[in-house]
Order: sequence, then structure tokens, then C-alpha cells
Amino acid sequence: MTDLLIGLALLAASACGGTTATETSATGKTIDKASTTETVSSMVKPGIEVLRDQGFAPLKGKRVGLITNPTGIDNSLVPTIDILAKAPDVRLVALFAPEHGVRGDHVAGETVGNSTDPATGIPVYSLHGRTRKPTPEMLRDIDVLVYDIQDIGCRSYTFISTMGLAMKAASENGKEFMVLDRPNPLGGYKVEGNILEKGRESFVGQFPIPYIYGLTPGELASYLHNQGLAGSPDSKLSVIKMEGWRRDMTFSDTGMPWVLPSPQIPYPATAFLYPATGIMGELDYVSIGVGYTIPFGLTGAPWIDAQKLAERLTALDIPGVEFRPLHFKPYFGIFKIRNIGGIQIYITDPAEAPLTLIQFYIMQELASMYPAHKAFASATSERLRMFDMVCGSAKPRELFSRSYRVDDMKDFWTKGAEEFRNNTVPYYLYE
Repeated sequence: MTDLLIGLALLAASACGGTTATETSATGKTIDKASTTETVSSMVKPGIEVLRDQGFAPLKGKRVGLITNPTGIDNSLVPTIDILAKAPDVRLVALFAPEHGVRGDHVAGETVGNSTDPATGIPVYSLHGRTRKPTPEMLRDIDVLVYDIQDIGCRSYTFISTMGLAMKAASENGKEFMVLDRPNPLGGYKVEGNILEKGRESFVGQFPIPYIYGLTPGELASYLHNQGLAGSPDSKLSVIKMEGWRRDMTFSDTGMPWVLPSPQIPYPATAFLYPATGIMGELDYVSIGVGYTIPFGLTGAPWIDAQKLAERLTALDIPGVEFRPLHFKPYFGIFKIRNIGGIQIYITDPAEAPLTLIQFYIMQELASMYPAHKAFASATSERLRMFDMVCGSAKPRELFSRSYRVDDMKDFWTKGAEEFRNNTVPYYLYE
């Protein structure tokens, strides 16, 4: 959890804003203003701050529609909505709500309705209900559609589906599309998982990309645009790049404040845990910590011997990850009010850890320990369908369930990842 601790420390430092003169520390040493403001000045600048530094020139005189949520902020936590609403010679005329809503007032999966933003009086159009792609009527009175959302770098996270569908709509209706870029919290090198199969498109997997795709929102938009996967390559796309971001950075390296992109991603470190257990969570046969204090960071059930499971997983010597036995009582869910045993997951080396395979190793060991509790044995058809949708193919489940061994599905799961990485290098905006 070093990543999390560093992130919290940097956030605290940025919130303090430095000192205004020399001060004396608790140890009696003199602290210089320059040294205490270093963290603030070295923050990565998100696209909205770079746009503001440009005097909003790319949006001058234009009617703007904005797709955003609470993560669309500057480094002082001011929402992009409010920044653009007050920007000189910029007319913010419409807001578009992804999952959770523009102000974050909707729970996961909940339908978001059309409304009016109470702070600005601007109409809000829902993109997470019956309508997921902006309609011509929604776009009629805008010139440019702007996207500003912090993503977590995983294909099943619905914001990139919203972005891609909005790009298609903008292309089809002759509108410009602009991405205000933000970091990929997993860094810019990690690519894992099979390519989504044709015919498997859904809102949790809209495009033929790996589960972890190693691109920022702006880079992904550029790739989709130029490949003709999100509208015509001849349509107008612009990306307002960040300043100061490097591909080897996790989010906590950026010095930027973290606003949870959804209720169960409370910290930057959770972004590394989501791909480690989230796919398994679709089966609903073990707790993965959602609704507890460590969302996506554990595996537990009343029938699990915590110590034995921890020992078996540790013996696999999976690079970059460690496990410890855990006993807890969930607040809600399938095991509410029951004491359960399991393991807590520690990502000790994010670059080396095979994040998406961790859950398959867990299911492997549980199937060996408890044959009556094999992962797919009691899953409903709807759960199995969702599992396949998130995987982007039925093959991982079919291969794994032959003998519940990771080795049976590993080659398929890693197929295409390296080729995708190589194919997307030309779209890198940052080194």
C-alpha cells in the first residue's frame, strides 16, 4: 500500500499549499518556502489547467457541450463545469452525464435521468440510461463536445464506452470532439488481457482493446479515431495534453488530488485492485470487498480457511503481489453479518504483477481446496453472461473451467496484448 500512502501524503502536501515564509519545524530546523512549495509546483497539470493557461483559445466563441463527472477538476478541486461556465467568450450550453452523474449523485448502475444542473442552470443530458450515445437533438445547439473524466485504465470501466460513443455521435453530426487529458492511474506501459472479440461489444467492453490498455483518455481517443472505431477518421478530434506526466507514473506520482471516479474506487491504489478481482466479482460467489473497507482488495467467504488460502497463494510466487490471511464481517452483500475468512491482496510491484490473472489464481486455489465451491458451478446464466462480457469473450471461462487451472487459459488471455502495445506506440502523447 506504499502507493496509497504516497498518494495521501502528496494530497496533504498539495492541500497545504506550502508556507509563505521560513518556518521552524518540530526538530528545530529552518524550513524554506521554496522547499515546501516544491510538491505543489511539480504537480502534473491536467488538460483543463493547460486549456485555461491557453486562455481557452480552442473554445473561444464556441458553444460547448461537456461530458464530465466529479473527477473533472483542476488541482485546486474546482470542477471543470464551473471553470468553463465562467470562461470568457466560451458558451457552456449543455452537460452530459455518464454513470454516476455529472455531480456524482447516482450509485453504480443506476439510471441517470435528464435534469438541470442546480449550480449553473445548464441542462444535463443523460448518457447512462436508455440513451448512451448523444442524439442529434442533444448535439444540435453545440459546436464542440468536450470530455473530461478521470479513468482507471480498464476496458470494463464504462467511461471510455461513453467517450467512444460520444465521439461517434460527434462525428456523425459534424461536431468537433475535444479530450481534456488526464493520467492513466496504472501508468502508461501496462497492457493485459485478450482483445475484445467482434460481436461481444457492450457497455462494459465497447472496443477491440485489451482489458488493461495502457493509454490515457486522450491517447485512447486518438487511437479509436484514427482506426475508425469511433466515427470517421476525417472528423475533428483534438486532445489538450497534460503537462508533466510521464508513462512510468502511477497516479500518486502526479501530486494531483484524487476524486473517486466511482464510490468503490476511493484511492489511487484501488485502481490496481479493481482489475485484480473485479472480473471474478461478476460471479458473486465470494466477497471482493465491495461495500467493505477494502473494495476490490480481498477475497472472502464463510467457507474459506484464511490461513490455508494465503499459504497456497503465497506458494505460487506470483510476481509483484503478496497475500495475508484476513477475517472480517461485510456490511452488506451476499455474506452480510457473517464472519468470513479470506485473503487481503497487496500489490507490491505494479509493473511486475499480472493484475488481471490474480483473480484466476485465486479461483484456481479455491477450486482445489473446495471442489463444491468452484467458481462457475453455482453462477446463474446472467452472472456467466456478465463474466463473459467483461472478459470480452467466453473463451477464458471455457478454457479455465476445463480443470480450473490458470495454465489452461493463460495463453489466450495474453494473446494480442503485446501486439496492441506495439500498435498503439504511434499514439503515445507522452514519453
